[in-house]
Amino acid sequence: QVQLVESGGGLVQAGGSLRLSCAASGSIFSILDMNWYRQAPGKQRELVAAITRGGTTNYADAVKGRFTISRDNVKTTLYLQMNSLKPEDTAVYYCNGNFRGVGYWGQGTQVTVST
Repeated sequence: QVQLVESGGGLVQAGGSLRLSCAASGSIFSILDMNWYRQAPGKQRELVAAITRGGTTNYADAVKGRFTISRDNVKTTLYLQMNSLKPEDTAVYYCNGNFRGVGYWGQGTQVTVST
């Protein structure tokens, strides 16, 4: 089993920054493809950013240029640096990991961007 625990969410004003962290079990973290998803009220869960176990990254158009996904395999932690935050970024952000069709999810952390 893999345990994923998000942290770093909170309330921030538009234009501000937050750094989300996802602490993962160390045994298999390095072989997981990792993702950040988010779900806003009334909307479907959407993929925000992804990073493969090899370090290749991809971003949703809505966050491209503002968010940066990274991973530290020594600390077995996934990060999402969020800059220039907008009210439409408000959502619960979820850490996700996958390996060979098996998925793991964190509990989510709330990000609220005020005007």
